[in-house]
Amino acid sequence: MSAETPVCQLLERQEADYRGWLWVAPPRDAWLEEGQGSVVSADHGVLQAWRDRDRPACSPFDALQTGEPPGAVLFWPKSHALGEWWLLWLCANLPPGTPLQLVGENQGGIKRVLKVLAALGLGCRKRDSARRCILFETRLDRVGIDPDAAWTRFEAEGLWLASHPGVFGHGKLDEGTRLLLDQLERHLPGPERVAEVLDMGCGDGILAAWLARRGHSVTAVDVNAFAVEATRRTLAANGLEGQALASDVYSALGGRRFAAIVSNPPFHQERSIDYGPAGSLIREASGHLLPGGELWLVANAFLPYPDLLDKAFGGFRIVADDRRFRVYHAIRR
Repeated sequence: MSAETPVCQLLERQEADYRGWLWVAPPRDAWLEEGQGSVVSADHGVLQAWRDRDRPACSPFDALQTGEPPGAVLFWPKSHALGEWWLLWLCANLPPGTPLQLVGENQGGIKRVLKVLAALGLGCRKRDSARRCILFETRLDRVGIDPDAAWTRFEAEGLWLASHPGVFGHGKLDEGTRLLLDQLERHLPGPERVAEVLDMGCGDGILAAWLARRGHSVTAVDVNAFAVEATRRTLAANGLEGQALASDVYSALGGRRFAAIVSNPPFHQERSIDYGPAGSLIREASGHLLPGGELWLVANAFLPYPDLLDKAFGGFRIVADDRRFRVYHAIRR
């Protein structure tokens, strides 16, 4: 099977033996998923796709399943700070001298890799370029920087929030989330009436922590392992209870139902607009709500969610609209 994404097409044409190599933060691509080696990724959807093919797959918070690979390929992410974190993680977890290739699209900032590697004292050369992508190669070494140093925290709404590159709202409270919290404070019934609440797309855990502090029993899910870990750290930093799970929308929840679902869902996948996760959230919400259960959703005002909400719930309310963001409320009848 031929590669589908530009970065994988560039790799496919290399005269290189990638057997046993570690693929780090790759995109979804059947050429990779049906090939050789193992994957480490923060994307639950990517991990599940590899596991479905009985391929070794783990998150960066798990132990590597394949020991010491003969080499690694890092797919440079949109977030430059996240790319730096992956480099530090590789330097800390693989032996010095391990071959490393770095690949990415020109529009994704791959050219900046040269400065990053130079700052870490790692040599680098350009191996190939095509499809508006570049492939660099180097060798890993110890750099004396702990990847855990990338974790920071900040205060918002009287809560301490854990923050990591690549997690939505990194280092600040999103204005849409702020608007949603204001409406939840006004309109969401207390925990005596709405006990079990699902935070869908939990990010740094602000919604989960706010709901837990209010007394709700909270389950928080996100497709991003960094977000799941951030939410766990946020809850712990505030002495709050809650469950945080890696899940591609509802995939890890089985038949669980909740009294309320709250969300500030993403609509970007790297640089592309992607309504898929938010669409699934809305269409499948009734199957995960108790009778009379409520969906609370904040989104950019231009996003086409009203039709989805109308089809899924037979009606909805816009409870807040500041021209940038809207807060939607729907009830399962």
